[in-house]
Amino acid sequence: MGEWYDSEKRPSGNFRKLLQERIENANTRRKLSAEETKRLNKLEGIAEKLKLGENVQNRRLATWLTEAEYEGFESDWESQQQIREELNDKPDELNRYEDKLKKAIFNYSRAEGYSTKGKHSTAKKFYNSSERHCEDALEILQEIVDADASLHMWFDRGLDFGHGSLVDAQLGNLPRVITSRSLDRQTTDSRLMSKREVKIAAVEWAISALLAVDAVDNEERKEQ
Repeated sequence: MGEWYDSEKRPSGNFRKLLQERIENANTRRKLSAEETKRLNKLEGIAEKLKLGENVQNRRLATWLTEAEYEGFESDWESQQQIREELNDKPDELNRYEDKLKKAIFNYSRAEGYSTKGKHSTAKKFYNSSERHCEDALEILQEIVDADASLHMWFDRGLDFGHGSLVDAQLGNLPRVITSRSLDRQTTDSRLMSKREVKIAAVEWAISALLAVDAVDNEERKEQ
């Protein structure tokens, strides 16, 4: 979202951070009219429902957001869908790494199973196999990111292979692809937001637009 919905142009940026800063830095609050107070109450009710996980239909948003605010919501959700399409188009180079990692995980799980049953010699074989696959996976990872630096964005952590790096051939230290459902994945793609989160952001912007209008904004509007 942009910095404010007063304008049809909405510059890019971290809108959540901008929103919080806007609220914190606002030095005056104008007195709301009866109609604006009613709209504020409706928006706050919508925000509360969304934060509780309840669904709010788009048509209700369209009723209480301004035209520019609703267009902003639609644009942001369209951007989210585009990001998801990009993530579905995963580069083929990642498959080699993921295949090795999956084999390492499989063999480690088998080793754990045999170990709990007291079959330690068999467990050791699977532990050793898991370690070999981990080493192969790390080698493949270094190879593919050296060949294509853009692949860094597909992993759940920074890829630093230097001395003292947290990325090594230990199973728990091998990066996961951000599309993975592994419980060991450290983060998801920070760009991703659910539709409910996009709605919450749009409503919070609208609420702030009603409340946090300072003298500087008023002067800017006069000049426009």
